[in-house]
Amino acid sequence: MKYFIITLVLSITNFAKAQQNKFYDDAFQTINNMLVDKQAYSFKTAVLSVEDAYYQGKLDTVEVNRKIKFMANFAKKIIASRDLTYDGNDKVAVSKYAAIFSIICQETPIVINKDTLHYKPFSYDFNDVFGHKELTNLFVSKLVNTQKGNCNSLPYLYKILAEEIGADASLALAPNHIYIKHNIKSIGWYNTELTSGVFPQDAWLMASGFIHLDAIQNGVYMKALTDHESLALCLVDLANGYKRSFPENDGNFALKCAERALQVYPYLVTALILKAETHKEQYQKLVATEPKAKELLSLLNKEYKHIHEIGYRNMPEGMYLEWLVSLKTERKKYEDTRLSH
Repeated sequence: MKYFIITLVLSITNFAKAQQNKFYDDAFQTINNMLVDKQAYSFKTAVLSVEDAYYQGKLDTVEVNRKIKFMANFAKKIIASRDLTYDGNDKVAVSKYAAIFSIICQETPIVINKDTLHYKPFSYDFNDVFGHKELTNLFVSKLVNTQKGNCNSLPYLYKILAEEIGADASLALAPNHIYIKHNIKSIGWYNTELTSGVFPQDAWLMASGFIHLDAIQNGVYMKALTDHESLALCLVDLANGYKRSFPENDGNFALKCAERALQVYPYLVTALILKAETHKEQYQKLVATEPKAKELLSLLNKEYKHIHEIGYRNMPEGMYLEWLVSLKTERKKYEDTRLSH
């Protein structure tokens, strides 16, 4: 009888783990289906599938979608009621960009039955900006529920809202950072920085001192990502969530995510680092004299060397925060003045 109870407990435990893994497997499949055109592309669906996997199917996606839909409808109302002083033939697209920017970064009046309410913008949350204490601090669902976000959730929400109202928005990467790039006919490419509500020149990005020329030439940083490359970011997010959920995992799921992301975006440095760090964790679990350990050590050296050769340089977190704040404190120095004309 005792043996039966132990077996039953182990079976239930294994089943629970399988169910937990299923959420991550389903999210991976959802994103992969988009990459191979088996499922309609939706950045929102990809992002929320990652977050729901971490919450083990308990994310209130109905409520998150309701709030996103409200913001999308609000953006449409802003577009309909406001005439931009812009005369380019891409004015419709530019009006959409401006509306989303207003919702995220500017206090915006709303008239309801002759009463004027003031919609408050999102604010930057300096608490646990890298999600070290709690991974959900990086989530879009947390952002829409608290009105506070960071350089991960804010640009993700911007891209989601853009797609909701039929606009294009490209994510772009800098060290420890994500921002938005747009291309309009009057000036070409410009940057939108949502953590401070500013349109910075590339000079601000370069001022960090951690963007090597090789990183720019290889498309590691400052590149406008395609929709598929944005999905590759979601795969890295998914792997990081899995590793947080199952700290004693064997590394195989993370490697699967990293490999798939790199097939889409070979110079995605977060995927390259994920792959190398996962191999490092696997190596540390082995006895150094094992043949497998020697193979992993050799592989690790090659991977870290490649990461350095493509231009990646590690930016200390404290320095990153100082760099981020510098955009506000030195706004006149770095703001793209072309957008004020």
